[in-house]
Amino acid sequence: MKRLSFAALAAGAVVVAGGAHAATFLVSAMGNSSTDGSALSTISLTSGEIFQVSVDPNDLWSAGPLPRWSNADGLTGNRVATGTDESGEAAGTLIGQDFGTWTQNGLTAPFGTLVGEINGVFHVLGTSFSGAAWDTGTLNLFYWDSNNFDNSGSISADVTAAAGVVPEPATWGMMILGFGMAGAMFRRRRQLLQAA
Repeated sequence: MKRLSFAALAAGAVVVAGGAHAATFLVSAMGNSSTDGSALSTISLTSGEIFQVSVDPNDLWSAGPLPRWSNADGLTGNRVATGTDESGEAAGTLIGQDFGTWTQNGLTAPFGTLVGEINGVFHVLGTSFSGAAWDTGTLNLFYWDSNNFDNSGSISADVTAAAGVVPEPATWGMMILGFGMAGAMFRRRRQLLQAA
């Protein structure tokens, strides 16, 4: 019975094993612009691995002169200064408004959006993203824009990836072997009890 318990525990540990990794990255509207900037490399992901990106909705960056301040969701509507935000403008001043969209590398998204890229494929992340990695590789972050010469500010993006609970192919073989051994032990025990 001890062998069975150990085999069952080992199989369970294999299923839930795996670590999570998380880090905070400072994404610059100028330096990490999708045009004339460079990618901000973050964490490595495996295709299908679940990850999350979270940005404070009050964390702002700018695509240029007023009214072009937005959060990581981009310039999608009117935004008014609070008097304490990154714009430095007086409370009530219109600092952001819908600025339309920009198309680049097969993606159309609002100007000022936080965008992620893995192996040349781009996706909108915004202030809150949770989903599966669309490819295996490094997640790169960008400020979505047609140029970077008048951009300013940066946002802090928390990127978290947890190892999936789905076992890898090599693990399946070990689990099947373990279940087979457990079944054999049960059959052997039943035979011994019937013989007695």
